[in-house]
Amino acid sequence: MTGFRDHAASGLDMHVVARPEVVVVIQFGDSPLAVENACGEPAFGGVVAGLSPGTPRIRTTRVECVELRLSPLAAYSRLGVSPRELHGTLTDLDHLWGARARLLRDRLAETDSWEARFALTSRFLIDRDSSRSPDPEVAAAWARIVTDVGGVTVRELTELTGWSRKRLWSRFTAQIGVTPKHAAMVVRFRRAFDLLLAGTPPARVAAACGYADQPHLHRDIALFAGTTPGALARN
Repeated sequence: MTGFRDHAASGLDMHVVARPEVVVVIQFGDSPLAVENACGEPAFGGVVAGLSPGTPRIRTTRVECVELRLSPLAAYSRLGVSPRELHGTLTDLDHLWGARARLLRDRLAETDSWEARFALTSRFLIDRDSSRSPDPEVAAAWARIVTDVGGVTVRELTELTGWSRKRLWSRFTAQIGVTPKHAAMVVRFRRAFDLLLAGTPPARVAAACGYADQPHLHRDIALFAGTTPGALARN
């Protein structure tokens, strides 16, 4: 959980990139988030991004928000929405939580300290906790994907869970939001993305992250970040 407040009102203009987490942004100030995508430019009071939200652009004149990063396993229990609905787009927080989202934003705006805002948000999430929990097999498969930084095969996951490929595909997608293969791609991409941001040359990143070659790395960076390895290194 992180808090952001733009005291200088310099604004925000950024593209969303994939993460191996579900990200919730609760904007509690007066400036809505303008989300630019293929469907136009809707204004949200907050957004939820699944593991692979595409590469929409978010803009606002002033950032005042709490950002949550949840494991997809925790998100499955706490968000109250099927993770399948979070694939390929950003979801309006009001669509997810309705009037409760608006009440939470109002209370965050009225609260004076970040510690109190974090406590308020934590209590809200605890109250949102549902009785459903991910299958142990799905949790084990997700943990293996993260531990191996996306370098695990579907065959190894079926052996780990004792499930058929079809059942693994179905249950994992229902509870994580993407297929096991896609989840592994996101986890590997994020490691590559962070290495590129740190200034590691693309050739070394491709080798370190298990990509077949640089064009393979290039395709994943374009898919999940909407840019190229070279552009990341420069910017």
